[in-house]
Amino acid sequence: MPEHGASTAWKRFWERGGWWKGVILAAVYYGLYQLGGLGITSIAAPMLINPNSPEFIVFAYVLPIAFGGLLLVLFALSLGWLKSLFARQPISGGKWMWIAVAIVLGFNILRFATLDYEAAGLSKVAAWVVAGLFIGFAEETLTRGFVVNLMRKAGHREISVALVSAAVFAALHAGNLLSGQALVTTLLQLLYTFGFGICMYLALRVTGNLIWPILLHASTDPSIFLHTAFPGEGPLASIASLGNLPVIAFGLIAIIFIRGRVAQSDVLKIENPVLG
Repeated sequence: MPEHGASTAWKRFWERGGWWKGVILAAVYYGLYQLGGLGITSIAAPMLINPNSPEFIVFAYVLPIAFGGLLLVLFALSLGWLKSLFARQPISGGKWMWIAVAIVLGFNILRFATLDYEAAGLSKVAAWVVAGLFIGFAEETLTRGFVVNLMRKAGHREISVALVSAAVFAALHAGNLLSGQALVTTLLQLLYTFGFGICMYLALRVTGNLIWPILLHASTDPSIFLHTAFPGEGPLASIASLGNLPVIAFGLIAIIFIRGRVAQSDVLKIENPVLG
């Protein structure tokens, strides 16, 4: 029987899609990720003494987010969605959407180019790059993968898909308040992550495959964290430090131009190529 007509109640529930299911999935994921992170950090407490060490990055960031990514892979396997999540997108993007890719990638490159590598240390840079790969995979698979997929299954217009996937992505970062982050800082982070989420949706549309937003995201977090802590000198470094502003501005402006809706027949063709 085709996967979209799966007989189990579990699969039938998710196959019908819906934006609220994406919200529930994100909330459950976040809770399990936090629990897994607490377990890992409690076991690895001796490795977390020095927050400036590569070991700290591995045990505080890499392993918890890797655990979250594993949960998402297992969830996808339980539904038979792993292949379809990384299949060719059922709707293409306009050429203007490449602007989002250019802005994000351009500033990521600029931040890495103007980083004080001597102060940071190559081992710390390497640790953050690895962390970025896991962060990009987990967060993009959840929001631009599952949330987008669930909304398209329910027949939502692409403007709604873009807004909800970006909003869910931003909401995941609201939990930083629980770790002691200041309210104003968190609000600014939510604004940035929402704009960035829109840019990642555009990257998904225009590149046609989830792997590209994952890689683009994977280069973003390390470049921001490292450049914030170890900025180089000179005018280019100053420009690189302002990279979040164009992302916010373009992400918000781009909302006006997002159009389209994915036909249910196209969704089924991705999940069952034999139907195409």
